Amino acid sequence: MNGAEHITRALEARGIDTIFGYPGGMIMPLYDALIDSPIRHILCRHEQGAAFAAGGYARASGRPGVCLATSGPGATNLITGIADAHLDSVPLVAITGQVPTALIGTDAFQETDVLGLSLPVTKHSILVRRSGELPAAIEEAFRVATAGRPGPVLVDVPKDILLAEVDADPLPIAGPEAGETIAPEAIAAARTLLRSSHRPVIYAGGGVTLAGAEEAFHRFVETTGIPTVLTLKGIGNLPDGHQLNLGMLGMHGSVAANRVVQECDLLVVVGARFDDRVTGRLDRFAPHARVVHLDGDAAQVGKLRAADCALVGAIAPALEALAAPLDIEGWRRHCRALHGMEGFAASAGAAVGIDPAAFLRRLAAAAERRAIISCDVGQHQMWVAQYYPFDHPRQHLTSGGLGAMGFGLPSAIGAQLARPDVPVVNVSGDGSFLMNVQELATLKRYGLPVKVVVFDNQRLGMVRQQQELCYDGRYTEVDLSDNPDFTAVAEAFGLPARRVSEAAAVEEAIGWCLRTPGPCLLHVPVAAEANVWPMVKPGHANEEMIRGTVA
Repeated sequence: MNGAEHITRALEARGIDTIFGYPGGMIMPLYDALIDSPIRHILCRHEQGAAFAAGGYARASGRPGVCLATSGPGATNLITGIADAHLDSVPLVAITGQVPTALIGTDAFQETDVLGLSLPVTKHSILVRRSGELPAAIEEAFRVATAGRPGPVLVDVPKDILLAEVDADPLPIAGPEAGETIAPEAIAAARTLLRSSHRPVIYAGGGVTLAGAEEAFHRFVETTGIPTVLTLKGIGNLPDGHQLNLGMLGMHGSVAANRVVQECDLLVVVGARFDDRVTGRLDRFAPHARVVHLDGDAAQVGKLRAADCALVGAIAPALEALAAPLDIEGWRRHCRALHGMEGFAASAGAAVGIDPAAFLRRLAAAAERRAIISCDVGQHQMWVAQYYPFDHPRQHLTSGGLGAMGFGLPSAIGAQLARPDVPVVNVSGDGSFLMNVQELATLKRYGLPVKVVVFDNQRLGMVRQQQELCYDGRYTEVDLSDNPDFTAVAEAFGLPARRVSEAAAVEEAIGWCLRTPGPCLLHVPVAAEANVWPMVKPGHANEEMIRGTVA
């Protein structure tokens, strides 16, 4: 078989059933080989959409996503989606075509150094230089993408190698690597800190799900009884409504979550990395707390905040070893009372116009509890994080580290293909939606029942909000009042669409959206001046958060 046929065999051997891509000259041999493969190829309408869709597939399923593109602009268009996967630790394998080996370095048509371009935003990148290297390259790509802290790997394959004979079967699939066992003395030190604390708080992030430690985390929280705050990527680590779940902390976290962190005397960090959007001004974050930091990635421990006790290795068994009841009932009552007064509480909505928080509460009440919500980036992303209830992190797909607009729709496509039995809703904003609007054609082609909700404030809302609060209301380049008619746009792609502009009509409109067979779009105008509250200004400490006017 040739190199292209070998790649398809290797993908099949790894159980890859769906890939996302866009064809072109240098990747054409692989597309020819896919004709004879049972793998389903999803033709996205832009390579960035293909990368985000592959990422959405991986985020929703935990299995590696795969995307394809040709050389030159095809490969460069993947870079944003690859960077998103890198910053959010998503297992992704990107396979790109390259000009023939004899032409590399000659400025040939559609030649780019995709290896060099991808190095800063991948876990690993490979340029295959000889046909004999191809089997090991594909095996290494999947091993590296899924081992330890997951991430994206790019394999760049020249066209002549795709066409060359490869006399080798796909290499055996290695089993999952076990996390490093944490030393007993480190566990003992953490136990001592837990027992001596009076005001402990758990600060948990996306690393819990990366380690497959959700059940162990639940048991640890419930056994110790420690109040818990979550990062944007950690939402769902505890079910919404759990008595110890104080919600999201950070720049747009709740007053209660940020306040208990500032008051705590022990911060138990599980699968989180002291991101600047969480900590605000780092030197004033949890100022009275000692730190126990548990993570599978040694590079994250001590990087930004020194740990009094560092636990590097397998998260689940460490949590099991640390689970013991603590006598902190007074602190728990204090935290629950704060959450009741200072958590996210949406009103029934304004009498005129659409209140985003109330809309999202009604959407959650009408949708299946297991539904997956794929967000774009902006104010609507924060409203979803604040007001939509999640029971598992894989229900909440969001571009956390990169904050990439245009993420939501293609990610929803990938999630729907990974989980065809689960309802998927894309919540977008007018700015983000137009960045990958072409993927409505992908929804239509494959009849995917993704529901698209577009909050339209005719502004780049998050930028406008920061210009209002941080730049004395000097607004520039945030006016989107010339937006198209989004219902007409959807209908042009062949999707049914409706607009809801009155609060009294929201419940019926949501019901129409969720009951409509196949894909559809619901256009939701919201006030241009609507802000996300609370907010911590960049560079300020979390206790300086502005409460504004909450719903």
